[in-house]
Amino acid sequence: MKHYTKLIRPYLIWSLVIIVVPLLLIILYSLTTGGNELVNIQFTLENFKKIGEPIYLDVLKKSFKLGFISVLICLVLGYTLAYFITKFKDSTQDLLILIVTIPMWINTLLRTYAWIGILSDNGIINNILGLMGIEAQKLMYTDFSVLVGLISDILPFMVIPIHTSIRKIDPSLIEASHDLGANSFQTFINVILKMSIPGVINGIMMTFLLAISTFVIPKLLGGAQFMLIGNLIENQFISVGDWNFGSAASIILTFLILLGLTLMKRFDKGDKEESDVRK
Repeated sequence: MKHYTKLIRPYLIWSLVIIVVPLLLIILYSLTTGGNELVNIQFTLENFKKIGEPIYLDVLKKSFKLGFISVLICLVLGYTLAYFITKFKDSTQDLLILIVTIPMWINTLLRTYAWIGILSDNGIINNILGLMGIEAQKLMYTDFSVLVGLISDILPFMVIPIHTSIRKIDPSLIEASHDLGANSFQTFINVILKMSIPGVINGIMMTFLLAISTFVIPKLLGGAQFMLIGNLIENQFISVGDWNFGSAASIILTFLILLGLTLMKRFDKGDKEESDVRK
């Protein structure tokens, strides 16, 4: 046992340095005033109360609204794609999943700039519309452009866990369902969909966390006037220099994320217990 303790000690120290210490500093900044130098600091809760101002509440509402919409679209597209990928043989499935993950190998900034070239006023889409005699559309710096960027960025994180869950389903269960008289739709609803719920929940959690915390995509595709919670936090640290409020906003975002994770895990746990009872 002592031998294993010695082996994990460097990792514990490293985790303490890069995770625990920064987290404690963020908590300290969120509960104090005095700027980023921690000189003559005073403890206060004003930083947390500030998030209740209408302008910041609107930022939270818009962040969660776009987050929910992007996750819902990703769920529909991701589940459909994952389901049809499982219809192929194993070697082909591996190739298709590789194709899905290839965009993740490219830096997010580069992918976002690619969308600027596609959605801009003189971009590919408007050039095609012009050739068809259709008036150019305002696509950039809108909710639509931000949603497109978010969905393209987080979609693989929905596809992969759902595909893994569906792929693990024992084919004999599907055959048994058909043998008992269920049609394809009934088999999908009562067997495939229910048994893939863990993958769906994991996909929702990952994509939602990424959607509401990102700041590069809204900043580039939404324009300088487009503000989500990630942009707000970045702005407080980089531009405004109000590390105290930026830290408080980070803590609030972390709390909301943890709350969402807890609720999703309870839902997943309840679904598993129901499944065990049926068995």
